[in-house]
Amino acid sequence: MPINEELLNILACPKCKNAIQMNEKQDGLTCAACRLVYPIREGIPIMLIDEALPFPE
Repeated sequence: MPINEELLNILACPKCKNAIQMNEKQDGLTCAACRLVYPIREGIPIMLIDEALPFPE
């Protein structure tokens, strides 16, 4: 289930407050500044720092 474009425009990284983007697999939101990926589960972005995964190399 894709994330609404309007929602993507207002979401920000909870750690650094920079903009986030959908990753290539469309299963997470990435913050380039923090190098973190916030997962999307059942169409809901999980914007918790403790749930974020490291940016894949």
